[in-house]
Formats: sequence, C-alpha cells, structure tokens
Amino acid sequence: MPTRIAWILLATLMAQPLLEAAEPAASHADAEDSGHDHEGPSEVHLTPAQRQASGIAVEVLAPRRLGDEIRAPGEVELNAYATAQVTPRLPAQVLGRHARLGDQVRADQPLVTLSSVEMAQAQGDLVVADSEWQRVRRLGKQAVSERRFTQAQVGRQQAWARVQAFGMTPEQVDRLSQQGAALADGTFQLLAPRAGTVIRDEFILGERVEPGRVLFEITDEHVLWVEARVTPEEARRIHPGDSARVRHAGIWLEGKVTQIYHALDHTTRTQAVRIEVPNEDHRLHPGLFVDVRILTGEGREVLALPEEAVLRSPDGDWVVFVSEGEGEYRPVEVDLLRTTGGLAVIRGLASGTPVVTRGAFFLQSELAKGGFEVHQH
Repeated sequence: MPTRIAWILLATLMAQPLLEAAEPAASHADAEDSGHDHEGPSEVHLTPAQRQASGIAVEVLAPRRLGDEIRAPGEVELNAYATAQVTPRLPAQVLGRHARLGDQVRADQPLVTLSSVEMAQAQGDLVVADSEWQRVRRLGKQAVSERRFTQAQVGRQQAWARVQAFGMTPEQVDRLSQQGAALADGTFQLLAPRAGTVIRDEFILGERVEPGRVLFEITDEHVLWVEARVTPEEARRIHPGDSARVRHAGIWLEGKVTQIYHALDHTTRTQAVRIEVPNEDHRLHPGLFVDVRILTGEGREVLALPEEAVLRSPDGDWVVFVSEGEGEYRPVEVDLLRTTGGLAVIRGLASGTPVVTRGAFFLQSELAKGGFEVHQH
C-alpha cells in the first residue's frame, strides 16, 4: 500500500507543470475567440461636410439595355453648332476691348469698339438719305414727283442696309438716325452673336484689322463633340442615337452618336463618328484625346453601374455600397458578370436600390479604418 501511494504522489507531481502550461494557452485562445467575435462597424456614417468633400454620388439602380461594344480612340472638338466667330466686315482700327479670353458673355453684349473710314462714309450717307426721305415723306406724293419719292425711299433703304452690312445693329442704326451727324464718326461696336465662353481674342488695341479677321470666338461648352475613329466595318454597325461613353482622366461621361461621316480619312482609312457629350462641369476641353465605347444593337436589359462603383473586398468578393439613409452607407456583396463601356453588369441587388456610383473607394477606406472586413452575404 505505501508503494502504491508513493506512485500516485509521484504521478501527480509530474503532471502539475503540464496543467500550468496549458492554462495560459487556453486563456490566450479564449482571448482570440473574443477578439474575433468583436467586429468593427458594418456601416459608414458621413457628415454632410464629408459627403461633399468626398464627392459621394448616389443613383437608383435601374435596368438598362446594353448591346455590343465598339472601342475606339477619340478627340474632343468644339460643338460647331454652338460656336460663333466675330469678325469685322470692312477695314477698321481697334479702339476698345470689352471682353477677354475666358469671359462668359451674353447675346448682344458689346465685345469691341472699332473705327473705320468706310463706316464713317456709310454713316454720313445714311444721315443724308434719312434726312431727304423725311422731307419727301412730309411733302407727300401730291407735292413731289413719283420718281423723287421713290428715289428718296430707296436711297434711305440702301444706306440703312449698307451700315447694317458693315456691322451696325438695327438699334445702333436707329440711334444714328435719331441723333444724326453727331454719331456719324465711323465708330461702331461688334456684339456677341450668342451667349457662351470667349475662347479666342487674338488682337491688341490700336491694331488695324482687315475684313474677315477673327477677333473673338465664342462657344457654348455645355455640350461638346467627340470624334471617334472606327473601321468601315465597325461604322456599318453604328447608327445615330446609339449610346456611347467617353473616358478621360478616369471619369466616364455619357453621350450619344449624332452623325456618321460618309468619307474615309485618306491616311488612316478610318471613318469618323461624331458623339455628342454633355459637359456641364467642364471636364472636357477641345483637343483632349479620350477613350470611346459605342454600344450598338438592341441588347438586353441588365443591371449595370459605373465600374468605379464596384470594388474588391479584402476577402476577394465584389461589393457595392448601398445608401441606407442620410449619410449612411452599407457594403453589399454582388456578382460581377461582365464589364462593357465603363459599366459593370452585376447581379445580387434589386432594381430600385440606391447605390453609390461615385466615391465608393473613399467609403471602403473609411470602413477599413474601423477594422471591419467587408463580408456582407
């Protein structure tokens, strides 16, 4: 019996260090389990100031038709239908400038004051012709011959038409007729033919300019043209009205095909396609080279978002951010089916869901700061 008791005591003493070593390990495992259960925030909350600074944009997910995609290089051009040039119609000297490069001008706004010997002669002729016509008209056809009456009337009309052809507006001509010789000094103003931005004003004060010299060029940059170059085979698949997307500096802009050129470029043997692109925030400027995607054919309805709205999560899944309310955004996993024309075709969200289309990367960064791994099934 003493021998058996001794063996039991010896076994107990040998096992004690193992039990003590196992306890800290178990405690550490419990701590790890506890830390794994504690996740960071599953949503991002932004203040109005943060939303504005980050440029967050939200759109309601809706079906859209996507057809086949044609890729092509393109160049931004002026919208010639919304552009006007201001030129003198007779030799003149520049006396005053009233607008500068980059100015926003309104229609009929004075742009430049000119002086011309030919205009002075035309203005003087109008004053004389108008005076003669007023005299003959007061006398009436009973007091003057039919010939003199007609000559006075036609002479006044021709003098009026001449100063207008030289660049005076009807309002300016009216003032000249009312004030007479006092205004027949050869000076006149050229007015803006349309509202827009001054993109050219290459002249200096005192310069003598010839007829046809472009003093100002004015354009409305809210809608620009992009000229894409495609092969003749591709051009046959494109029709006016087809949707198009234009990419510059990582931003995709929506547009549509408006015209297809009928002549090929002799050097590149390509055919030009004109795309009209809204440019409200003035991201595009004439002369920029851009990437173009033209969607052709009927296609089928799909749910698609801008590519920048769909991100990779840390665990490799594709996610988008859904707006949960004022300043609240939640990541949701989706299936990325394909990309085309800067759009990502997805599955996993219902139509009508408000989704972040710009600023998703910022939201993902803010979410990572909270220690939350995006994994919302």
